[in-house]
Amino acid sequence: MISALFVYNHKGELLISRTYRDDIDTKTALDTFRAHVIHSRTGVRPPVNTISNKSYMHIYRHQVWFVAVTADNTNATMVFSFMEKFMDTCGQFFGEFTEINVKNNFSLIYELLDEVLDFGYPQTTDPDALKILSDDSKDSKGKGNMDVNKISSQVTGQIGWRRQDISYRHNELWLDVEEKVSCVISPSGQMLSAHCAGIIKMKCQLSGMPECKFGINDMLGEAAKKFKAGEKSGKEAIKSKKKGGEKKSPIAIDDLTFHQCVKLGKFDSNRSISFIPPDGEFDLMKYRTTTNIKLPFVVTPMIQELPDAIEITVVVRTDFDSKFTSPKVEVTIPIPTNASSVYIPSSGTSKGKAKYKGGANSVVWRMKNISGGKTAQCQFRIDLLKSAKKKKWVRPPIRMTFEVPFASSGLEVWYLQVRENKLGYDDTTIRKWVRYIGSSGDYESRL
Repeated sequence: MISALFVYNHKGELLISRTYRDDIDTKTALDTFRAHVIHSRTGVRPPVNTISNKSYMHIYRHQVWFVAVTADNTNATMVFSFMEKFMDTCGQFFGEFTEINVKNNFSLIYELLDEVLDFGYPQTTDPDALKILSDDSKDSKGKGNMDVNKISSQVTGQIGWRRQDISYRHNELWLDVEEKVSCVISPSGQMLSAHCAGIIKMKCQLSGMPECKFGINDMLGEAAKKFKAGEKSGKEAIKSKKKGGEKKSPIAIDDLTFHQCVKLGKFDSNRSISFIPPDGEFDLMKYRTTTNIKLPFVVTPMIQELPDAIEITVVVRTDFDSKFTSPKVEVTIPIPTNASSVYIPSSGTSKGKAKYKGGANSVVWRMKNISGGKTAQCQFRIDLLKSAKKKKWVRPPIRMTFEVPFASSGLEVWYLQVRENKLGYDDTTIRKWVRYIGSSGDYESRL
């Protein structure tokens, strides 16, 4: 298991040191990592280094080294997963894991390190459970035995991610469906491969201990059975679209990962997603789909090679409804390394502006926004250097970055029911908001 955790700044100065086991010498381990990794002359710093029968695993983020040291043959995946989760948990308390934030919150970090590991074994990295400990432990000296037992029961109980005495004046729910679509498009505009990686985020401000039931248009879900039977969801439906809009067909989801609050037993038996949500923001579900993906943009390049020049025309067509608008679209078009100059005429772009980036060997075409069902074009000329040996241009792909207000996978939220038996409120008294955010992952089109 983990013998010690260290945090250095980018210069190698120690910020945090916490030793859990006596199978390492702390001072020796500190100096060894600093000399062999941080100040390494080779410049090669793999994430796992074995030095003198000790394994040093590190994450370098925001110019801060977060290091775990172990003397055993420990599962490296587990260690890195714990380190990533701990840094994310710290972000829930004081923001990004930077040197300034670490220095300003070192006492809180030591307090968290005492809770998340016990003799080198991970215990919990749940932010809600740790917030209960960090808030209540400060006042535990003046509390009675019943209050202390209540804290222990909350942290170690069956629902450790939520307090029992939460109260809000207005009960509200926010839900974001965020997707990143990645694809490879052929020069003729045909899709060669594509997949969507999505995450459903929730922000919960509900009183008491509510039980939620969540439905999407998944082929395996109960909602899909209702769709096939032609049933209507009535009050259960979340009206994220205008009246008169048709429901989307069920989609096939390849991979699913749920938050720990989801009752997996019910999901395995009847494919329903039931859960008691944590308070505040959390990731309810992560998914991945590879079938029936509707690409929001189709890129078609046209290249004409001349003896000492190349003329390139790139056409971008939006393949979504005209009621949607995509803001901040950027197209990066690569050019040969032996280009002497690039001429972009004033009428070369039908929408937006294109600019030559010499250091990146590319032309960057930016559009402030573009509506659905529209077509835009960018045209320019590349003058090439004359050379005795003509090398064939290895054409890198065109890359796109964008955002769209819908899910390219076709995923749609059909209903989100909330029930709280003790306080006696239901769906009719809860405010709900649903938002779809699609963006580009590795969105490439071959030249």
